[in-house]
Amino acid sequence: MKPLWRLNLYLYKYKGYLLLGVLFTIISNFFVIIPAQLVRIAIDYVVESFSFYGAISDSDLAGEARSLFLKYILIFGVLILIMALLRGFFLFLIRQTIIIMSRLVEYDMKNEIFEHYQNLPLSFYRRNSTGDLMARITEDVSRVRMYLGPAIMYGINLLVLFPMVIGYMISVNVELTIYSLLPLPILSLSIYYVNNMINERSEKIQRSLSGLSTFVQEAFSGIRVLKAFVREEDSVNDFTKASEDYKDKSISLTLVQSLFFPLIMALIGMSVILTVYIGGIQVIEGTIGYGVIAEFILYVNMLTWPVTSLGWVTSIIQRAAASQQRINEFLDEKNDIQSTEHLEVPIKGNIEVKKVSFIYPDSGIKALDQISFKINAGQSLAIIGTTGSGKSTIANLLMRMYDVSEGEILIDQRDIKSYDIASLRKQIGYVPQDVFLFSDSIANNIGFGLDTIPEGVVEKAAKDADVYQNIIDFPKGFETKLGERGITLSGGQKQRVSIARAIAKEPSILLLDDCLSAVDTKTENAILNSLKDIMAKRTSIIISHRVSSAKLADKILVLDDGMIVEQGTHDHLMGLKGVYADLYEKQTQAPETIIE
Repeated sequence: MKPLWRLNLYLYKYKGYLLLGVLFTIISNFFVIIPAQLVRIAIDYVVESFSFYGAISDSDLAGEARSLFLKYILIFGVLILIMALLRGFFLFLIRQTIIIMSRLVEYDMKNEIFEHYQNLPLSFYRRNSTGDLMARITEDVSRVRMYLGPAIMYGINLLVLFPMVIGYMISVNVELTIYSLLPLPILSLSIYYVNNMINERSEKIQRSLSGLSTFVQEAFSGIRVLKAFVREEDSVNDFTKASEDYKDKSISLTLVQSLFFPLIMALIGMSVILTVYIGGIQVIEGTIGYGVIAEFILYVNMLTWPVTSLGWVTSIIQRAAASQQRINEFLDEKNDIQSTEHLEVPIKGNIEVKKVSFIYPDSGIKALDQISFKINAGQSLAIIGTTGSGKSTIANLLMRMYDVSEGEILIDQRDIKSYDIASLRKQIGYVPQDVFLFSDSIANNIGFGLDTIPEGVVEKAAKDADVYQNIIDFPKGFETKLGERGITLSGGQKQRVSIARAIAKEPSILLLDDCLSAVDTKTENAILNSLKDIMAKRTSIIISHRVSSAKLADKILVLDDGMIVEQGTHDHLMGLKGVYADLYEKQTQAPETIIE
């Protein structure tokens, strides 16, 4: 239960719902017990009335006695009906308090977890898969809600009903109470073990279904590749095997579930048989009336579901505790990227990187080694290098997605750690290498970085990124809805929309992280020419593996294996005849066609 202690804060927050739920549970159980007593009184009344009626059946009083007898029976029936209606009403109130409380807690928990996710550093997302993050905010929270709702509701009902019913039973007949309750502990233990078997097999089915869904998703996403390599038949065979596994696990679960109700009915039947047998002996001996047997049978049936639910509730609590422990693991994660002074000041754009080294905390890979460079406000810098040379790491450090392992980064002569993180990132226009567009309109995607979108800003940013004409060619123009991850657009269009999104918020620093890799040379030249005016007003860093992207920069850095191997202007680096000149020649000279 220790992981579930964290939920006490929510229970305290919604204590009004919980206390009302307890009160309504107590009241509703009175309307369960009273009908059983009315049944006992009614049966005893019927038996005695028939004896009396038999004695006077030939007299003139017979008709009047029969009328009076039926009148009292009707009164008993109406009272039992009223009790049932009142119980139903209070059961409704119980669900309107405890179950609603669980839904409110579920809402709060999902919001808390999602907000916490948003505040965690990028390293957290590198360590954990998206599927695991989703499972904890959906499936695990749902299991916890089952504990806060049904488990608490039935648990309270058990704690209230048991003492009340058993107290009444003992007050009527101790011996009959003991015999009638004998099978109930066995019932509870049996349900507990059967439930565990059901849960275990259900989880196996969930994993099998998850694998099946993943397989189908991949098959549909990669249908072009499947068809190109003529692997449709193999794909169908693999799906058949996965379906067979899911079918076998489902049948196995159905077999266990089929034991559930027969087991309950058998043990309830044993309680009823013992009650009738022992009660019958006592009726013959004259120690109790016929009505007591009926009353006890009703009591046994009243206790059957609470006892049955004991095993079920225990199983829910176990699953909820395991799920809450998984949730707590993520909620206990801390964001080590913190601001030291929370400065919220306008940034001019002077950047100085001093002897910076960086090791990725999750993999231990050293991405940068003693990097130093300086850019003045309004200048542009190109960072060129092969894949894995550490180019994108510099962008991540400037955005404070990570903190440096050694050295320091200064912006406007202040340590980058002194700036408020949100304020810093709002003043940096970042175009990532892996473009991500939301399933929203193109206009909203371009204006994503703005709290309010001023008129004309989106259109101007689109023109600067050389994507305006493409957008207005769509039937709905800027209001065109993009599919998942921007699938409506081509690769080049997606990158240009991403550039427009960075430009739209008028940043002090512009970071282009290999964002022109998916466009052709002609489009690249058009975008770079459009960016001339924009880059002139702000500090710009162009990260690329293509030297053609570096021609607008005032200064060029060449990285290799996390170290600066060359730096200077284009003409200076070409004169060195080193790594940069070699890259330039390889990428700009078209290979000769050899015909044999």
